[in-house]
Amino acid sequence: MTIRLLGERDAEAFLSLRKQINEETSFMLREPDENAMLAQQQLEQFRCQSSQDSLLILVAEHGEQLVGFLIGERGVRQRNRQRLGLMIGILQAFTGQGMGTQLFMAMEDWARRQGILRLELTVMTANQAAVALYQKCGFEIEGTMRRTMLIDGAYIDEYIMAKLLH
Repeated sequence: MTIRLLGERDAEAFLSLRKQINEETSFMLREPDENAMLAQQQLEQFRCQSSQDSLLILVAEHGEQLVGFLIGERGVRQRNRQRLGLMIGILQAFTGQGMGTQLFMAMEDWARRQGILRLELTVMTANQAAVALYQKCGFEIEGTMRRTMLIDGAYIDEYIMAKLLH
């Protein structure tokens, strides 16, 4: 398995990966059509040279197949440029194999070089596997946001989790 920066040649595979992950789990924030639009927007933003210090997309590759990703999006205002919001997705067949940990380690290395002080993410409280991964990587639960999403007629709570780098 290889962790690397998303490349221009990965565009189609990245969009396909995002679609497949979204079909495998209900733990992603967006509905399938919303996720497809976001993935395309992030890909376009990533291609733009001016975003190189504010957006990082890492992918995990197994053989020739993309099997996971971690996106880090830096705050765009002067007052929040020290924050990096994170979003991860891994194909179900590849969970539990250390890929998430490797993605987070690579993202953290980049964040430290950029002078970022805080990594943050949200996670559905019911997604205990993800919570365990994030805690293993040094993230702490800072609070619970109640009823932040409506999924299949049920309201869902989320944790806000963060890791301070300095």
